Amino acid sequence: MKSSGHQHGGVDNTPTKLVLTSLSAMVAETTTFPIDLIKTRLQLHGESLSSSRSTGAFRIGLHIVREQGTLGLYKGLSPAIVRHLLYTPFRIVGYEHLRSVVSDDNGSLFIVGKAFVGGISGSLAQIVASPADLVKVRMQADGRMVSQGLQPRYSGLFDAFNKIVQAEGLQGLWKGVFPNIQRAFLVNMGELACYDHAKQIVIKSKIAEDNVYAHTLASIMSGLAATSLSCPADVVKTRMMNQADKKEGKLLYNSSYDCLVKTVKLEGIRALWKGFFPTWARLGPWQFVFWVSYEKLRKVAGLSSF
Repeated sequence: MKSSGHQHGGVDNTPTKLVLTSLSAMVAETTTFPIDLIKTRLQLHGESLSSSRSTGAFRIGLHIVREQGTLGLYKGLSPAIVRHLLYTPFRIVGYEHLRSVVSDDNGSLFIVGKAFVGGISGSLAQIVASPADLVKVRMQADGRMVSQGLQPRYSGLFDAFNKIVQAEGLQGLWKGVFPNIQRAFLVNMGELACYDHAKQIVIKSKIAEDNVYAHTLASIMSGLAATSLSCPADVVKTRMMNQADKKEGKLLYNSSYDCLVKTVKLEGIRALWKGFFPTWARLGPWQFVFWVSYEKLRKVAGLSSF
């Protein structure tokens, strides 16, 4: 179907698509980063005894601004940008390429096939981007330490990379990579497959042409699907990544499974969806900004829609 933008038999202009995805991801990440910071703080809330008082997204955001100013909402932005320069182009272009390889002669693919292709492309991309994701989580968590009157662990992006490698070895940069891969599989299974399929349905049903309206509807649906599927793995990933190796004392979590069990045991099953609203509130706008920007840039570059 021409309007769907599917190109069977290979993906052309790959370098151009990589650049366009990078630009779109940078815009989307910068726009929605404060929500991601609040989501990370919410997910870490409950790990320490001092965090027994209930809290919410708005209260945390207000506290950050009062303690650190508006710029405090962008603590960890640099590794987040680096992560997306690695993660987003790989998964988006990878999905499009894999989709064209496994599609039938008409260039179509069932939703189950799209979900699997989305999960695989997202998992591979996350392995590459995991070190930057780790540093982002650590730097975001540092902001909470500052608000408690403690000294931050890292002064910046490169300082964080250096200290982590020195203290935990090169493999330390991939701490939490397993829950990270699980989350990436679920996020991209929901996000890419749902966006792709929802856009086709909107266009085929003549609800909208292949335009901003169709892209907006598809991005909203994909954001909700991705959040519902990935939130538990995201909570585990965030907590695993935040803990650093200690020469004295035991780690809070020995493994992803241990983290999952302890979180549910101590905080209840609902704790696995901590940060659900800010996650969805971020994924919705993130995907809207990304997909609208990316689809528009593709059109300007003379490429078919995604």
